[in-house]
Amino acid sequence: MASRFLLLGLLALSFTAALASDHSPLQDFCVSDTNSKVVVNGLTCKDPKTVQANDFSASGLDMAGNTSNPVGSKVTPLTAAQIPGLNTLGISLARIDYAPWGINPPHTHPRASEILLVLEGSLEVGFVTSNPENRHITKVLQKGDVFVFPVNLIHYQKNVGNGNAIAIATLSSQNPGVITIANAVFGSKPDIASDILVKAFQLDKNVVTNIQSKF
Repeated sequence: MASRFLLLGLLALSFTAALASDHSPLQDFCVSDTNSKVVVNGLTCKDPKTVQANDFSASGLDMAGNTSNPVGSKVTPLTAAQIPGLNTLGISLARIDYAPWGINPPHTHPRASEILLVLEGSLEVGFVTSNPENRHITKVLQKGDVFVFPVNLIHYQKNVGNGNAIAIATLSSQNPGVITIANAVFGSKPDIASDILVKAFQLDKNVVTNIQSKF
C-alpha cells in the first residue's frame, strides 16, 4: 500500500512539473496576431498563409540607445512584442548601452534566464542568490566575455570604464518580463505604506518618503 501511494505521489509530481513548463510548439511557427482581441496566456497566432519575412525580422539594433537618464543605460528589447515570429519560440534578446559608469540597476526577469555578451567596454556584473545565503556572485567582464544570470535572481551591470559600453543579452523567454527592484519597491502605484518600508529597510520615514518621491 505504501509503495502504491509513493507511486501516485511521484506521478502527481511529474504531472505538476509538466504543467509548469511551456508547451512545445505544435506547428512550424505561431506568428502573433497583433490585431486579435482574444486574451490568452501568450499571443494568438495569425493565419500562416499571411505570414511574411518581416514577421521574423527587426532592424535598428546597430543604433546606440539614449543613455541620458539617471541610471546611465538604455535597454533596447527584441521580444515577441517587437518580432511577432518569436511567439511560442521561448527566446528573445536585448541590446544594452551604458554611459561611462552607468548601470543597469538591480532587477529580475521572472520568466527567463539570461546570458550576457559584452561587445564593447568593461562591465562589472553580479547576481544575488536567494535567502538565507544572499550570496553575491560578481565578476568584471571585458569585451568578448559572457556571463549567465539564473532565472528570477536579482542581478545588475555597471560600466566600469571611462568610455561607452555595449552588451547583448539573450533570454530564455519570448516575454521575459523585468522587475526593477527600486521602481517596484519605491515606485509602486499605489505606494507601499511607508511604515512597511521603514521597518523593511531600517530607514527613517523622511528618507523613505524622499526616495518614493524620486519614482
